[in-house]
Amino acid sequence: MPELPEVETTRRGLEPHLLGRKILRLTLRDARLRWPVPGDLPATLAGHRILSLQRRAKYLLLETDGPGLLLHLGMSGSLRRCTPETPLRTHDHLIFALDDGFEIRLHDPRRFGCCLPLPMPPTVHPLLAALGPEPLGDDFDGDHLHRLSRGRRAAVKAFIMDQRVVVGVGNIYASESLFLAGIRPGRAARRVSRGEYGELATQIRAVLSDAISQGGTTLRDFVHEDGSHGYFRQHLRVYGREGQCCTTCSTMIRNRPIGNRASAYCPTCQR
Repeated sequence: MPELPEVETTRRGLEPHLLGRKILRLTLRDARLRWPVPGDLPATLAGHRILSLQRRAKYLLLETDGPGLLLHLGMSGSLRRCTPETPLRTHDHLIFALDDGFEIRLHDPRRFGCCLPLPMPPTVHPLLAALGPEPLGDDFDGDHLHRLSRGRRAAVKAFIMDQRVVVGVGNIYASESLFLAGIRPGRAARRVSRGEYGELATQIRAVLSDAISQGGTTLRDFVHEDGSHGYFRQHLRVYGREGQCCTTCSTMIRNRPIGNRASAYCPTCQR
């Protein structure tokens, strides 16, 4: 699934090509995404100019001089810039024709993504209203995690993956951040100290920033807007390395399920 770094990489790749562009038309080839795309959306968007492309958690927020759009890439979606002559693929569900002669195509094989009208301000949208702070923003730190964790019996990995606590820390990046902070993923959130949460917040920031600089992590079929792949996978220390030796201490990486998700960790480096 495209996580925060993959979505941010997509945003940064598309933004220079979108700002100031006018949407000539929106072709809706298949409205059956996670939530049905409103049938009147093409007529509503046509003729409006794009003002910004922002990200909130794993959502992309497209602002125009008229209505806004809330976009999500789902489990395997991507947004790509191409020419009208580029052959259409089976799962190219939405096509934005722009006034520079290019198209932006939403490709979503599993149809778990979304394209919905976005009210202003965006924070009132039901999908955004209850979200926690951005992990790379000023509102996120160890004190925030420590405060919310008091009395929480849930595993710390499940805790930091809760979008109401902090957004965008998916399975890959939670596993990697916990390893670097030396915290076992199954430890109860309430049992993690303030100092440990300070280190964990630091590592979450570092891991996500590194992943963004590497273009994200390509697992299965995620690709960027230009069709390229992310390279952070080459930097993974525990995720996907179960049964291999830890690169720090040579202990075998173990795996345990937490919240129905595989959770890799080093029993020596993490406590």
